[in-house]
This record gives sequence, C-alpha cells and structure tokens, in this order.
Amino acid sequence: MTSSFFTAERLLFTPAIPDTDAVPTIFAFPNEYTVGITSLGYQVVWATLAMRSDVQVSRLFTDTHEQLPRTPELLGFSLSWELDYVNVLNLLESLEIPIRANARDNHHPIVFGGGPVLTANPEPFADFFDVILLGDGETLLGNFIEAYKEVRKGDRQTQLKALAQVSGVYVPSLYEVEYHALDGAVKLIQPISPEIPAVVQKQTYRGNVLSASTVVTEKAAWENIFMVEVVRSCPEMCRFCLASYLTLPFRTASVESSLIPAIEKGLSVTNRLGLLGASVTQHPEFEALLDYINQPKYDDIRLSISSVRTNTVTVQLAQTLAKRDTRSLTIAVESGSEKLRRIINKKLHNDEIIQAALNAKAGGLSSLKLYGMVGIPGEEPEDLDATVTMMRDIKKAASGLRLTLGCSTFVPKGHTPFQWFGVNPQAEKRLQFLQKKLKPQGIDFRPESYNWSIIQALLSRGDRRLSHFLELTRNFGDSLGSYKRAFKQLKGQIPDLDFYVHTNWSTDQILPWNHLQGPLPQSTLQKHLADATSHFNSSQRELQPLNN
Repeated sequence: MTSSFFTAERLLFTPAIPDTDAVPTIFAFPNEYTVGITSLGYQVVWATLAMRSDVQVSRLFTDTHEQLPRTPELLGFSLSWELDYVNVLNLLESLEIPIRANARDNHHPIVFGGGPVLTANPEPFADFFDVILLGDGETLLGNFIEAYKEVRKGDRQTQLKALAQVSGVYVPSLYEVEYHALDGAVKLIQPISPEIPAVVQKQTYRGNVLSASTVVTEKAAWENIFMVEVVRSCPEMCRFCLASYLTLPFRTASVESSLIPAIEKGLSVTNRLGLLGASVTQHPEFEALLDYINQPKYDDIRLSISSVRTNTVTVQLAQTLAKRDTRSLTIAVESGSEKLRRIINKKLHNDEIIQAALNAKAGGLSSLKLYGMVGIPGEEPEDLDATVTMMRDIKKAASGLRLTLGCSTFVPKGHTPFQWFGVNPQAEKRLQFLQKKLKPQGIDFRPESYNWSIIQALLSRGDRRLSHFLELTRNFGDSLGSYKRAFKQLKGQIPDLDFYVHTNWSTDQILPWNHLQGPLPQSTLQKHLADATSHFNSSQRELQPLNN
C-alpha cells in the first residue's frame, strides 16, 4: 500500500473525530488515485462524510487505500466513466463481497453508488448495487446516512425497504422489469410491493454555494489544482446534451458568498486555479469574477477554464488567460452547418466563431480547440462540407492561431430529447472524411474512437439484461471485439448490439429508465424532439423516431 499519496495532501477542511459507534464506511473511486482525487464530485462527497462524527470513512482506489474497516457497513462508489464498472467489480471481489446484490446477505455492507454515469442510466449496472443515489449529493447524501442509521440494526431487506422511501434513493432489487421477449424491448417496470415508490425522482440542489476542492495535491492528474464550480448545468439546452438536460435548472454560484471565499481559501495553498462548469462564462457576474482574479496579488496564479460559450470569448478573457499561463481555449461548435445547429438548438453562427478566434489571438492565446460531432440526427454529407469550410475560414481569418478540431460521434443519452435516436452507422466514415479534408489544411484533427462511442451508446441506452453481458466482457477484455464476442455468446437471451446502439426507438416505447424521473418529463422531451426534427430535410423525415 502506498501512503505517499495521502501524505502529499493538503486538506481544506477539518475531518471530524468519529464517535465510538460511527458507521464504518468505505468510499471508493474505481480508478487510480491520481484520477479519483482529481474528481471534484469524489472529493466533495468524501469530505462531507469525513466531516460527520457519526461516520468513519476510509478511501479506496485501485492502486492504494487508507486503513479499511474489517466489517464495513456501507461501501460507496463514485462512477464518472462508464468503463470503470470493470474496476467496481474487481474492487468488490478484492473485498470478498459478491458482485451481484442478490448474492449478498446481512454480513455484507450496503453497496451504494452515485455520480453522473449512474444518475443518467443506472440500469446496466443495477444488479451490482444495493442502492443508487440519483442526483446532487448536497442534500441526498445526508438524508441517506440518516435513514440508514434508523435501520442500522435491521436485516438487509428491512434496510433496503426503508432506504427506498428516501427521495432520490433507488433500490434496484425492489423493482421488477418485464420484457416483450427475451430479446425485445422493455414491457413494464414496477415496484415489487405497493409501499415502494413507483417513480424515483432525481434530486436537485438549488443553493447558490456550489462545490470547491476539499484537497489539493501534487499527486492529482491536474497537479496542485484547486477547482471551483462556477455554474451547474447549462442554459443552452443543446438537444443531445446530458450535461445540460440531466442537471437542470441552470444554477450559478454567488460571487460574494461562494466563489470569492472559496478561491481565497484555495489560493492560500496553491497557485493553480480551475474554474469548472458546462458554460463557465455564462455566469451573469463572470466579468466581476474575472476582475477579482485580475488583481495584482494573483499575478502568479495559473488559471484554467473548462469549455466556454463561443460568443463570450472576449479579448479581456483571452488576455487574462494568456497572462495566467493558459495558451489555449476550448469552445464547442458541434458543426459548421447552420441547419444542424438549428436541429440541436445550438444558438451560434459562423461569424461568432470567427470573432472568438480573432479575440483569442488578439488577447495573446496561441491555440484554439473546437469540439465538433458527426452523426448528429438529420446530418447529410453537405453538412460535413460546411464544417470543412468553417475550419478553413477560421484558419484564414486568424492565421497563426493553432487550430484543433476534436470530434466525437453522436451518442444518445437518457433524459435528453435525442434519447430515442440511434448512433449513425456512417459516423466512422464521416470522421475519416473530415480527417482527410482537414489534415492537409494544417488543422489538427483529433477524432474520438468510434468503437468507444459504440460501447458508450450501449451503456447509455442499456437495460438490466446487460449485467450478464458486462460480466462476460470483463473476462474477455474491454475491446469492441470482446463486446461482439459476448453478444454472440448471449444470442437470443438479450437483444443484439444493433437494438441498443443503432436503432431509432419509438417515442411510445418504455425506456429502461422510465421509472427514474429526471428534471423534465418525457412529454417535454418529446416536444423538444419535434422541434428538432422540424428542421430535418424532407427526405429524412422517415429517419426520425416513430410516434406509433
């Protein structure tokens, strides 16, 4: 066991001294320490538990751990990346805990999970967890611990039934799923008894004090960074975007009572600051925050900002970043096609993108990274040509600025208007087309793996039948080849890859996450879908999800 990880930490909170009867708890991140400790969500939940005297919490990563309790009562996982499920199963085995919830008895801890992957669609992983926490941890975590303490001495079934009464706490084993056929769509999802809620509502924290780092360490993947969450969700509501739809409404941290105190505290132990959020520069007082950071006393800080909205890239922002050791800025444009932007609700024009590039260059930045996407529903070959033209125009207008286009394949996500669409099988060819056209122009094109997009789509639209499949692939290795091998082995027992990944689903079919309510009802998502498809070309109308 490596303890140097923990000795390098500078804590920004004071852990409580646990009571003699504190609940022995393990809180795990299913990846290496350097990755886990860089997750703001993991840091905040761990600190929240460590500041409670009624909980004795130990941390566990794949490569190190603190001293673990001999008989933990709670074992939590924070899941930020789909493929980390392999490490969840490995860590359970290393602790000699059955990987399936139905094989655990009163002597085993309650295994709970949270984080963006499980909130979006927990169903492929549902059989591995006793409890899943849906939504923001700010109130949910405390309510879960309090409810557990009430039934701490009860048997497992009593505990699970009591926990299921807490808003946002989902106990998968208390719901049964029926299918139209072994390899057909979901027919019905219902609780096993009347006292279990039929629908579990994702929990939303509505305060104006958002998250900030609870620990700073040189061992983090982003060395010595202090992170502060400036906004949560995104007001743009691009039709495919989980970061916007799943986390609505858009919330902003108060500059006076949240951001400035947090930044002052963080910059007392490090000179590296990260401003986080899906659309940081859309904070209504962003300029005031920038003025605060621009004070002479912070001249030596290194500043990083996650993705910013294109039309908020000012010369002042670029100057602030350039002066603070940032060379590059990232903006999401999705496509060079105005038609596709109307389909996805991206309120953005090419002249604004060119202006952002000019401002970035004028402010002293040396490179601009754009995020694009292929396979967007409604996309046609001429839309790819429009992206090539846009990139050429930016390069011509802001010559000398290094341009990168990072490009992914559209992947449907639950709780968004595009959840009914499948992945376009032409996407891989379209990535290759962009590569061929852009490379000779001196534009750095970085495609995300199409195979990884297929696996992501499988997990984002999967149902409970995938748990057997995930156990199989784990033994085969996690390449696309092993996924195909597992589908072959389970042929006739579960739907095929095409059903989960490429098929456009009917808007009136039961979705695997129908019993889990996100911020917007299905009826609203269908209205947003109809608005998107109204911009399709007439030849593509038949490609949209059916309204049977």
